[in-house]
Amino acid sequence: MTQTSDNVTWLTQEAYNKLKDELEYLSGPARTEIAAKIAAAREEGDLRENGGYHAAKEEQGKQELRVRQLTQLLQHAKVGEAPADDGVVEPGMVVTIAFDGDEDDTVTFLLASREYASDDIETYSPQSPLGVGVNGKQVGDEAEYELPNGKKATVKILSAKPYTG
Repeated sequence: MTQTSDNVTWLTQEAYNKLKDELEYLSGPARTEIAAKIAAAREEGDLRENGGYHAAKEEQGKQELRVRQLTQLLQHAKVGEAPADDGVVEPGMVVTIAFDGDEDDTVTFLLASREYASDDIETYSPQSPLGVGVNGKQVGDEAEYELPNGKKATVKILSAKPYTG
């Protein structure tokens, strides 16, 4: 899991390894693949009207941006353990909250950086208004956070368990 503090990102060993593997792939085999796509598209002729060439160059730009992001993230990463299963909300926890104390109106999410976003579970950043509001609270506590319209909302922490996905 990750927790960002003063440009340091805390990662579990598993998360660090996963990001390092992605960086190695993007820096090696993926660069070779995109260069081959660009070369093949270039051979098709007029580059001004060559959609395949322009798409490949755009893909290359996105890939290089991701390489820079991962390089910076891993340079500033500190590897540690997953959070303890102690009911305290912190990055790396799957949290269930109830809005305004209504235990029928609940949301479950992973409190983590966008590096962990997946289709399996909604992810909220620890820096988001809700993330800031619940971070450090315990199961049973109420937390207040600011809505985009400037009003305050209250949620009750129903559970907080380490993410195992």
